[in-house]
Amino acid sequence: MKKSLLALAALGAFAGAAQAQSSVTLYGVVDANIEYVSNMSSVTPSAANGFATGPSENLFRMSSGGLSGSRWGLRGVEDLGSGLKALFVLESGFGLDNGGLQQGGRLFGRQAYVGLESAQAGRVTFGRQYTSLFDMMANFSPTGYATQYEPVVAQLGLNFRSDNTAKYTGKFGPVTAVAHWSFGNGVAGGGEVPGQFRRDTGYGAGLSYATGPFGISAAYDQYNPTLNAATGAVGAFKKAAVAASYAFGPAKIMGGYRWGQSKSATDATILRDDYYWIGGNYQVTPALGLTLSYYYDDVKNLAGTNIKNPWQVSFIADYNLSKRTDVYLTTAFSKNAGLNFDTSAISFANGYFLGTGEDKMVGVAVGIRHKF
Repeated sequence: MKKSLLALAALGAFAGAAQAQSSVTLYGVVDANIEYVSNMSSVTPSAANGFATGPSENLFRMSSGGLSGSRWGLRGVEDLGSGLKALFVLESGFGLDNGGLQQGGRLFGRQAYVGLESAQAGRVTFGRQYTSLFDMMANFSPTGYATQYEPVVAQLGLNFRSDNTAKYTGKFGPVTAVAHWSFGNGVAGGGEVPGQFRRDTGYGAGLSYATGPFGISAAYDQYNPTLNAATGAVGAFKKAAVAASYAFGPAKIMGGYRWGQSKSATDATILRDDYYWIGGNYQVTPALGLTLSYYYDDVKNLAGTNIKNPWQVSFIADYNLSKRTDVYLTTAFSKNAGLNFDTSAISFANGYFLGTGEDKMVGVAVGIRHKF
């Protein structure tokens, strides 16, 4: 009897030790606001209607994701010993306004990957992940990739979340290195088609350096989307970016430049542009933070034509009620495009469509965000 009790006690101690070496964390963000948008098209442009717009109207609505996309996720880590860990992330995006799934209705559309991490060699992960360009520019976004009023798609491309991706991340003192390869991203086509290895593939790499108040980063991204599903014609969408930041006292300034070139399967130019951004953060008090940012896209060539260059100014006032809950005001003014450069020529992904004959738009939202 005593031996049995001792065995059970030893087994319990071992189980406790094993449990201490692994963990699974539930986390998430819920973010909602009331929004006003001016000069919104009363007709939603689409391929079916030739991307036509309608008369402009003012819009009042409830929106999900002002500063952060609403999400929930599971993050797991297991210590395998000798400095090696197994890890996974499953992250689901949803609309807080209606409870529906986002990212095209995917259950884990934001992230879904598994991998190994070595304290010395770095981390290798496999699944749906952010591109190297996204990671390398994240710390140089004044608004922190704010969901509502930042031209993220125009800057990084529709493929900034990439399916079927193998990715390496290594941190070596002040230097971080990232590289990825996607076997087939489903943004434009099916990807991973037998006999068509290049179709919907993507790859990229980047380096960043951060020490004290200074940071700098550079990255390259290429996406080879299916432009014609019937023929399997594949384009080549290339982007390269560099950015820097400097912090002093309660303030931080940052800015960057992104070169872009999108070509068809016949090497014809679809889009050639130079994208710039600059902005800053100022912590007025421990609770109140202010952000101001400016974005400009110099469109050199759009399928052989020229368009007026879009630009946008964004402002955020964010007040922390606690470590987990904040209230905010976010606003933006755009010229020569809808908010976030939403036009059929540049992005056409965020749903801020200018009414017919309009060339500017204002958005204002007041919201609350809670992190768990």
